[in-house]
Amino acid sequence: MDEKTLERVKARIAEAASGRVAPAELEAALERTRIQVESLAAAAAELEGTLPEKVSAAVHEGLRAEVLPVGRSLAEIRGLLNQVIRRLERLEGDVLAERNARIDDLALLVDLVASGWKGVSDRLERVERAVAPAVEHREAA
Repeated sequence: MDEKTLERVKARIAEAASGRVAPAELEAALERTRIQVESLAAAAAELEGTLPEKVSAAVHEGLRAEVLPVGRSLAEIRGLLNQVIRRLERLEGDVLAERNARIDDLALLVDLVASGWKGVSDRLERVERAVAPAVEHREAA
């Protein structure tokens, strides 16, 4: 083996060894990590116990806050629709009464026209009776 290559390998090994952490430091870091993992596990367990209740309460509160105004709006819309229905029923009644009044007016008008024509017919009949003797006399002559 070449002496230079051997020295380079030793230098690299020394470099790598100098970057190593001492076992005591490694042990301390591991201990801190264990403590933090245990703390994290305890926090996760606590959240696991209380989180569903908190989420459920938050969802219920959110729904209550959102649904209550919608319920009020629906009640208002229902009231307005009932009012519109009542008004339409009243208008329907008014239109029906107006229609019946127009039919009564038409019946009266038909009666007036019929009685007027009956009067004309009666007059014509009287005129024909009055003129009939003169027409018969002329036809006979």
